[in-house]
Amino acid sequence: MAAKFLGEAAKVVTGSHDRTLKIWDLRSKACVETKFAGSSCNDLVTVDYSGSTIISGHFDKSIRFWDTRCEASSNNIILNGKVTSLDLTKDAKYLLCCVRDDTLKLLDLRMSQIINTFSCDGFKVGCDWARATFSPDGQYVSVGSADGSVYLWGVNSAKVETILKEHMSAVTATAWQPYGTYLATVDRAKKLIVWGDQ
Repeated sequence: MAAKFLGEAAKVVTGSHDRTLKIWDLRSKACVETKFAGSSCNDLVTVDYSGSTIISGHFDKSIRFWDTRCEASSNNIILNGKVTSLDLTKDAKYLLCCVRDDTLKLLDLRMSQIINTFSCDGFKVGCDWARATFSPDGQYVSVGSADGSVYLWGVNSAKVETILKEHMSAVTATAWQPYGTYLATVDRAKKLIVWGDQ
């Protein structure tokens, strides 16, 4: 369900439907470690450049924190719905979680607590793997809805800034161009839209 580089170009961590996280060495093309999460992993992020911290989001409504030097997860946060996606700000201080209770949660990783919730009438998470993302400057979050709309919230205000309407089916993922000029969205009907600043 998810894969991220782990601190260096030769290591990757994957999260799977089979309830495992696996660390892969790309040089030897082999799995070098398996972590048993106990629940399907819908998404994961790596926190630091040393590759020692992994955060995973799960079907059982939990976010798990892993130290790669330890066997088990070091901390869990339980939410009110399945966790469909995770995203980090560039400075790795804030974690965005998309949750099947039709909310996005903003966690401050320095305090390990939820500091903001994004929700509004009309917004419904469209699938168990819906992907929400931070804008490159960390000022906005974007996510697709079951009705084909794309919602953008201001991080500081927690208010809807824009609702983009063009898709006819559930939007499953959003991705920002690295410099923030464009937003790409994709839906279940295999339609991709690139939105500009105009």
